[in-house]
Amino acid sequence: MLRKMRKSKILISLMCIAAIGLFSGSSLDFSVFSLGFGKSSVCTCHKCLAEAEPWFRNLIEAAPELFLTKNQTPSEQVFNWWKRLQSRQRNYTIYKNAVEAAFEIVPPIPNVTMFEPRRDRCRSCAVVGNSGNLRGSHYGKLIDFHNIVIRINRGRTKGYEAHVGTKTTYRVMYPESAVQLDNTTHLIMFPFKTFDFQWLYKKLGPWENSAVKPRRIANKDLVIILNPAFMKYVHEMWSEKKGAYPSTGFLTVILSLVLCDEVSVFGFGADSDGNWNHYFETFRNKHFKTGGHPGAFEYKLIEQLHDKKILTFFKGF
Repeated sequence: MLRKMRKSKILISLMCIAAIGLFSGSSLDFSVFSLGFGKSSVCTCHKCLAEAEPWFRNLIEAAPELFLTKNQTPSEQVFNWWKRLQSRQRNYTIYKNAVEAAFEIVPPIPNVTMFEPRRDRCRSCAVVGNSGNLRGSHYGKLIDFHNIVIRINRGRTKGYEAHVGTKTTYRVMYPESAVQLDNTTHLIMFPFKTFDFQWLYKKLGPWENSAVKPRRIANKDLVIILNPAFMKYVHEMWSEKKGAYPSTGFLTVILSLVLCDEVSVFGFGADSDGNWNHYFETFRNKHFKTGGHPGAFEYKLIEQLHDKKILTFFKGF
């Protein structure tokens, strides 16, 4: 009976999402993200985020540039906030040199064609976290139905296809959470320290003089680097400066609200027993929480965004 209820609930969700337009690619002028969220075209979704309530549009319009480019790096003011996130602080000059080296390898302007706003399509995005509440959820087909699927850190699909799906368009990660990506998956690197830029150069570099050439972590032409100024913006304007800094997952949710027309969120929060664990791991520490991140506060914010019909939050079973 429970299994039938799950399938019925997912079928209803699929029918609701079926109203969205199909994705089609096109070239993109990166400047569209500098013009402000409110200026994007109306989409073909049932309800487009560009038409959301004014309070939400005002918050989104306050967002800085989302991604770094070769010619756009954070100010020293942003850098001074960002460097507090790292245990071994480097000065601004070392940071700038590391960023410049990374852009010797990755595209000078990020490839974000999939997110071009257009009147004739719906950019539906599934943000898939790693909560243990995904086990037994049977959300796989629903997740894969979205045009764009954004996965976070080490979230696996193999062996969990029925619950988390198989599709990965973008993978958010940083060195400590890195996994090998295939040649078609975009990498959005969230830099939490200067070393992360140095790591990116090492993992994607030319290696002409190296006797052993390791496998690249990702397709270097599909790498995007999150702007530290965006981290600061989320911490101050969404998280209300709670915790040391926002979690990778919450940063991804807010990023998707800027980039997409319609957002569904999966795999966030504790499991049914109240444990903050991962669906692909068994945690020995049953009292593990969220470290320096304001996990409970972020969860409530996502719930509030769901209640206000800004996004759709699937909590698992």
